[in-house]
Amino acid sequence: MSLKWIDDYEVLETIGVGTVGTIYKAIKVGATQPVAIKLLLPAVSENELICRRFEREIEILERLNHPNIVRYYGSGKWENQLYYVMELVEGASLREVLNRKGRIRWQETVEVGWQVCSALQHAHNNGIIHRDLKPANLFLSQDGRVKLGDFGTALDTAAVNITEMGLTVGTYYYMAPEQIRAERSISGQTDLYSLGCVLYEMLTGQPPFRGENSAQIFDQHLNIPPFPIKQHSPSCPEKLERVVLQMLEKDPQNRPFNARSAQGALAEALVEWDESELKKMEAQHGSIAELPEENQPILKKLLISTHHEITTEDISWSKLSILAVVLLAIISLITWFSN
Repeated sequence: MSLKWIDDYEVLETIGVGTVGTIYKAIKVGATQPVAIKLLLPAVSENELICRRFEREIEILERLNHPNIVRYYGSGKWENQLYYVMELVEGASLREVLNRKGRIRWQETVEVGWQVCSALQHAHNNGIIHRDLKPANLFLSQDGRVKLGDFGTALDTAAVNITEMGLTVGTYYYMAPEQIRAERSISGQTDLYSLGCVLYEMLTGQPPFRGENSAQIFDQHLNIPPFPIKQHSPSCPEKLERVVLQMLEKDPQNRPFNARSAQGALAEALVEWDESELKKMEAQHGSIAELPEENQPILKKLLISTHHEITTEDISWSKLSILAVVLLAIISLITWFSN
């Protein structure tokens, strides 16, 4: 029997299923705006370690309040299963966009980097290191904002114990060398390395390091410099390439000082291209809804174009199907009159 209610939230549909929890689209009784609910699976709800980590994730989300981070609304326990309620981002993940388009324009890459840096700086100011920044955890909302989500493996530097500092966590395409070595020197620069991997993939259509298995990819993260971005993306400005490659430095000390300085470097790359584009980008963060159509956020345009491609394909197949039926009917009529 499918789940219908979680306390006073009506479950509308299942959004995703993970190893320890399920995410549902739901709506609270008397409300009009749907939300997302992450509910621990019954099979792990008796596991003390998993429950403790889930509670820690809730504690982290309670401390974060930023327009580029998926908003936290509250938590509870339903039939012995912990859950929390968060903002529902109805758009697409960056992973979905990249799967659809392969790679995206460098101007859109700068915009994503700009917004993610803002989210990271807020998290780092609150002592939170995300540790699993990747396209699947970045969501594009319908108004053109990027939202950073999934803090399930985040590190709370203010409350972490000594064993957590030595854990290897993350996704191997986007893991910094210090993560791979399970070092205790995890810092904001660790997230910047992951962001560099994401931006590199956006510009080139592939992660900076690839291989047949995780061991090969880990070795490249640790020892091999990435190929120049211009080999895959000739239109990428040199300053933007330098910023991304600086994020991908093996030594954290050689990366940008913090997310704010990385954000500034990204803005400089855009300024060199066209100052008017920077004004549009800055205007977006003030009042997105009031911008005229020609100045709508470039990520909103990207999201619309991605959805349009999907819709166009669907419409094309529908038209072909209708055309086939009509042709069959015409052939049948011609045959009937011939007889």
